[in-house]
Amino acid sequence: MENTTSQTILFIINDAPYGDERPYNALRLALNLVKRSGVNIRVFLTADGVFCARKGQKTPDGYYNVERMVKSLARRGAVAT
Repeated sequence: MENTTSQTILFIINDAPYGDERPYNALRLALNLVKRSGVNIRVFLTADGVFCARKGQKTPDGYYNVERMVKSLARRGAVAT
């Protein structure tokens, strides 16, 4: 029997993209969950979190490019500021 239940998960990111791992970890989890069938992901960027979507970021050494992660989710229509 197929499960037709859909689940929506909201991520609220309010930390700056670099200097803390919380935005990266939230986006990494969202990118993995969005691949699952029946799971809808929404990401809301607020306060310093809006800088995660800033175009042309210069990624500090040792960090992942958060802008690319946000773009990947935005292509799926899952990001709002």
